[in-house]
Amino acid sequence: MKALRAGSICSFSFMLFLLLNFSGCQTTTYYKTMERFGYHKREMLANRVKDARNILEETEEQFKSVLVEIRSVTTPGDSTYEEKYNKLNKEYEKSREKSLLITKRINSVETVAEALFIEWDAELEQYVSNSLRQSSRDKLNQKINQYQHLINSMKYVERKMDPVLVSFGDQVLYLKHNLNTQAIVSRQKELVMFEDEVISLIREIQNSIGVADTFINSIVE
Repeated sequence: MKALRAGSICSFSFMLFLLLNFSGCQTTTYYKTMERFGYHKREMLANRVKDARNILEETEEQFKSVLVEIRSVTTPGDSTYEEKYNKLNKEYEKSREKSLLITKRINSVETVAEALFIEWDAELEQYVSNSLRQSSRDKLNQKINQYQHLINSMKYVERKMDPVLVSFGDQVLYLKHNLNTQAIVSRQKELVMFEDEVISLIREIQNSIGVADTFINSIVE
């Protein structure tokens, strides 16, 4: 039994090794294929940052919509509390989708950035001229620093969204089972605090969009 178990572990480890290497080969092949068609890693990085930036902009608009719906909960109007709940629940689901997209776009940016910088660093050894090598190394370090600033700002937004979504989910769940004026009035303080969280998140998203714009302009230089 122990021999069988050990054999199973070895087999699994071998399959994992093959899978990781196959994945790496696929990635390398993908970049080589794209470069044959004239799409180099620098251009791909710029495009992926643009995609991430656009999702951030969509997320900004999404949370501005959330603010409108949150404020409408405590504002008298023609809508019933059930209708307000339904609208708010839809906004919550849309916000969660944006959060997942941001994570996906960040991962996509990281993948191509790593490939670009590894290739750039390896090619430094191909220079004969020391001055050209140093100049290229300086530019590489500059781009890495700019990229690090970018990815840090995006990941900060990603992390900041998590507690906001948790609070949002709580507000929606509470409203679902307390569709009456007394319950809403008792939650006004919490709703105002949640508004502040959303406003703070929107500011961070706007900051990250600005960082992305700066990086896009710098990477195409």
